[in-house]
Amino acid sequence: MRPILTASAALLLVTQPAAAKDLTLERVFQSPSLQGAAPRLPKLSPDGRLATVLRNRPEDRDRYDLWAVDTATGEARMLVDSAKMGTGGEISEEEKMRRERARIAGTKGIAAYAWAADAKSLLVPIDGDLYVASLDGTAKRITATPETEVDAQVSETGSHLSFVRNQNLYVIDLAKGTERQLTSDGGGTLSWGSAEFVAQEEMDRDEGHWWSPGDRYLAVARVDESPVKVVTRAAIGAEGTKLYEQRYPLAGTANARVDLYVMAPDGSSRVKVDLGDNPDIYLARVDWSADGKWLFVQRQSRDQKQLDLLRIDPATGRSNVLFTETSKSWINLHHNLRPLKDGSLLWSSERSGFSHLYRWKGGKWRQLTSGDWEVAKVTGVDEAAGRVYFTGTLDHPDEQHLYWISLAKPGKPVRVTERGWNNGAEMDKQGTRALIFRSNPDHPTQVYLAAVDGRRIAWIEENKLDATHPYAPYLDSHVTPVFGTLPAADGTEIPYKMLSPRRESGKRYPVFVQVYGGPSGGQVIRGWTNPLHQYLVDQGWIVFSVDNRGTPRRGRRFADQLYLKLGSVEVEDQLAGLDWLKRQEFVDPERIAVNGWSYGGYMVLKLLEAAPGAYAAGVAGAPVTRWELYDTHYTERYLGNPASDPAPYAAAGVIREAAKISDPMLLIHGMADDNVVFENSTALIAKLQEEKRPFELMVYPGATHAITGEGRQTHLWTTIERFLDRNVKAKAPVGGR
Repeated sequence: MRPILTASAALLLVTQPAAAKDLTLERVFQSPSLQGAAPRLPKLSPDGRLATVLRNRPEDRDRYDLWAVDTATGEARMLVDSAKMGTGGEISEEEKMRRERARIAGTKGIAAYAWAADAKSLLVPIDGDLYVASLDGTAKRITATPETEVDAQVSETGSHLSFVRNQNLYVIDLAKGTERQLTSDGGGTLSWGSAEFVAQEEMDRDEGHWWSPGDRYLAVARVDESPVKVVTRAAIGAEGTKLYEQRYPLAGTANARVDLYVMAPDGSSRVKVDLGDNPDIYLARVDWSADGKWLFVQRQSRDQKQLDLLRIDPATGRSNVLFTETSKSWINLHHNLRPLKDGSLLWSSERSGFSHLYRWKGGKWRQLTSGDWEVAKVTGVDEAAGRVYFTGTLDHPDEQHLYWISLAKPGKPVRVTERGWNNGAEMDKQGTRALIFRSNPDHPTQVYLAAVDGRRIAWIEENKLDATHPYAPYLDSHVTPVFGTLPAADGTEIPYKMLSPRRESGKRYPVFVQVYGGPSGGQVIRGWTNPLHQYLVDQGWIVFSVDNRGTPRRGRRFADQLYLKLGSVEVEDQLAGLDWLKRQEFVDPERIAVNGWSYGGYMVLKLLEAAPGAYAAGVAGAPVTRWELYDTHYTERYLGNPASDPAPYAAAGVIREAAKISDPMLLIHGMADDNVVFENSTALIAKLQEEKRPFELMVYPGATHAITGEGRQTHLWTTIERFLDRNVKAKAPVGGR
C-alpha cells in the first residue's frame, strides 16, 4: 500500500527552498509548473469521505495522476499512478481531438474519471482502455482492445459501465463481467452514444448517452453525419502529411442529423424520442428527473433564438413542450436545470437582461435572483434545508463567488466564499459540502473542502506560496495587476487590467496588449496572473488587456452589441483602450504591440486593418480570417446563416481588407489545427503576397490549435519575443529614455 502523505508534504519531497532568481522564458514552461500543483476535475465521493482531483507531477507538469484526500483528516494519497498503468502507446486521433475540444490538448496520463455510486471504486480511462480503481490503490483492467473506448460512464447504481467502441454503444455488467453490444449499425457516418462535433466543440455537451436513476433506461443519441460536408484536413507533420476526410459543418452548411432513443440497459425496448417535425435542430441538453419517470430534453433552434424544454415519456418517446425561451439575438446554453422532488424545476434565464435563477411549476414562474449581475452555475441543491447554491458575480463582475438563497423565501443571496478571490465550486448531490477552487492575482489555485457556511474543513491542495513553492524564487519581482475601467465610444464603461514594471519617474514604457475580445471569454478576471506576463513585466513591458463590449459576465446589453457585427464594436473598444494608453504619461505611444490567439488572433488582424500605424507591431496566432471556414453553432450564433445572408460574413472577414495591414506582423499557426483550420492562414498568406505586403510567419508541424510541449512553447515565445524586440523595443523611446 502506498504511503499516506499530506498534500503539503508531497510537495516538500520534490521542491527545495531556492534563492531569488530572474524569471526566464525557459523556466516559464519547464516543470514543475510555476503555479505549483495545478489540480483538475475536483470531485466529492458520493459518501463525502474523499475528495478526488487529477494532480500534475512536479517533474512533468503535463502528466496527471488521480489523488484522493480524506475529508476528515486532510491526508492525501495517490490512487492511480498513470505511469504504472496503460500501454503507454500513443492515444488515438479520436481521443486527441476530444482532448483538443475539451481544451486539455497536450495532457498525459489520466484525463477523466468518474465515481461509482457506492463510493467504493472509480472508473478511470487510460490510453484508450478502461480501468476500475479501488480505494486501496489497486486497479482492474476492464477492456483490453486495440480500439479506443470513448465516452465511458458509470451507471447511476454503479452496477454497469457504458462506452462507445467503433461508433457503437456497449454496456458491461460489472458483477457478471459480461459485455453486451447495444447497437450494431454504427460505422462510417453513423454513430451511437457519442456527442457530435459541434456539441463537443461549441455546446459544452460531451456526452452522447445518459443513464436514468435506478438504471432502468438509457437515453442514447444517434448521430448521422452523412449530410455534413466533407472537408479534407491536412495534418502537416515533421515526418509527412496525413490527410483526414473530416465531416465538418461549415457555417451555412448542413449539420449532423441527431436523433434520440430510449432503451433498456440490454438494448431492448428501444423507442425513438419525438423531437418535433423539424430535423434541423440542436440536441442541446438531456437530463432525467430525480425519480427517472421523465426525460427532459433541451431543443435549440438552428438560429439559436429559441430553446424549448421538452418532457419525454421514456416508455413511449412521446414529448410535450413545458416552456420556451426566446431571444432577438441568441440564447446561451447552460447546465442549470435541476428537477426537484415536488415536480418543480430550477432554471436559469437571461430574460431580464442578466442570467438569473427561476423556479417553474405547473406553468407558473417565480424569479429567485435579480439585479445587474450574473448567475453562472447551479452547484448544488439542499432540498431538506430548502437552499440552492450557485456561483455568480453579485459582488463584482470580475470576481466569482459561491452563494446560496432560500427556495421558499428568496432574498439577497448569502455569499459563502471569501472576498478577494475568484472562486469555482463543486458540491455533493445533497448540497451539504463544497469543494472550492480559487485563485487571486497574487496566489495560484487552491482547493479546499468547505462547509455550507463557508468554513474551511480541510485543504485539498493548499498550494501555499512558501519557500518551497516553485514560484518562490521569483516572488520578489511579482507584480499585482491594477484593475479599472475606461469609457468606450458610446460611454459604456469597459474594464481593463494592467501589469507594470516598478516605474521610474519620467520614463515611458513599451506596452504588450494581450487581446482576446470574443463573446465566449474575457481576460479581466481577478485570478492568478499568468507567469508569462510576469516574465514580460520583468523584461520592461507593461502588459495590458481590455474586455470589450461583446465579452460575457456583464449582461446581454453589453454582449449583444456584436450581434451580426463581429469585428466592429470589439475593434472600437480595443482602439479606445489604445487611445487611453497613449494618453498615460508612463506609456511610450510609439512602442505598443498587440498579441492574440484564436479569436484574439482575428482581433489583431482586424485592429491592424482598422488603424494602420496605431500599433508598432502585431502578433496573430491561429486567427480566423474567413468565418465561412468556422463551424455552424458558434458562427451562426453571432453572424447568422451565410446561406441566407452573407453580408455579415463579408464585413466580419479579414481577407477583403488585408492590404491595409502595413505594420510589422507575425503570423503563427499549427499545421494540424482542426479548430481554426490552417486554411485560414494560408488564405491570408496568399492575399498578403498578392498585395505585396511583407509579414513574418512561423508554423508548427503537427501542432493543433494549442501549441503544446515545453520545447515548442518555449520556441513559440522566443520567436514572439525576438520579433517584438526588433520591431517595438528597438524603436527609440519617446523622450529619449
